[in-house]
Amino acid sequence: MSDTSEAYVRPDVRAFLDFLNALPGPKGHEAGLSEARAMLLKSRHVADVPVAPLAVIRDLACPGPAGEIPLRLYDSREARGPGPLLLFFHGGGFVLGDLDTHEPFCAGVAAQLDLPVIAVDYRLAPEHPFPAGIEDCIAVARWAAESPAALGRAVTGLVPCGDSAGGNFAIVVSLALRDSPAAVPVIAQWPIYPAADPAKGYPSFRDFAEGYLLTREGMDWFDRCYRPDKEDWRYAPMLRSQEGMPPTVLVTASLDPIRDQGRAYAAALAQAGVPIVFREARGNIHGFISLRKAIPSSEEDVRAAIEALRLIIEEAQAK
Repeated sequence: MSDTSEAYVRPDVRAFLDFLNALPGPKGHEAGLSEARAMLLKSRHVADVPVAPLAVIRDLACPGPAGEIPLRLYDSREARGPGPLLLFFHGGGFVLGDLDTHEPFCAGVAAQLDLPVIAVDYRLAPEHPFPAGIEDCIAVARWAAESPAALGRAVTGLVPCGDSAGGNFAIVVSLALRDSPAAVPVIAQWPIYPAADPAKGYPSFRDFAEGYLLTREGMDWFDRCYRPDKEDWRYAPMLRSQEGMPPTVLVTASLDPIRDQGRAYAAALAQAGVPIVFREARGNIHGFISLRKAIPSSEEDVRAAIEALRLIIEEAQAK
């Protein structure tokens, strides 16, 4: 077993973990489904930064395989010419999260990148187990690629992005559109501490299983709710070749139980010849993009990743 006693923990991360681990009451997975979802939303208002002011924050919907899929558009400009669109798929173990839980992140990315962002409220397990959520996300990507009138702007390229379970979805959407192209190309992807290889065990899953926010018991609960087919590439995207995938910014956290999945995915991309910027938030934990008030140093992790993505998008647009 690896010795994690010497693992570097940032001072603000240590303060947050000490606070979190001392809280009384059940953890999210112990509290029941409704309460776990409510706890995640409440945490946004305690632990995350305010929503950046934008010209556009508007709810939309698009057709999906089981009815309309709720969406939210974020844009720093009321109107803009043709250009790329970032698609955001929220984390939450395929079970938790919605358009509100990750709103500060989506608004911040729209403001800092000066690009429109569409957040996707895909169907959640256990009410809708695998592959319902990923089918929704692929449907949204194909819809957005058609530059529907509801967007009010012409889309020239897509940038799938997501954190954790949403990072898994970002990768799978990119794979789906690589193999069966949409009306416009995927020009970049941004998986953030992604569940990139969830069917396989890695040392970090054991080394950081307790005390670092995301726990083994919590992940086991997510898995029981999601009920995936572990031989299906839509759950385990590394079952497929990564050749031909878009240029990638990949972010991990060094104290994350699924850290090694992200590292393995970065290696798979590099081995496949895919341009990749790999950034690991040293001393930080899973979920940090939604903890920027509680862990202020996370702001720099997000800012640096956005700047890396900006360069990739600019290069794609120049071609």
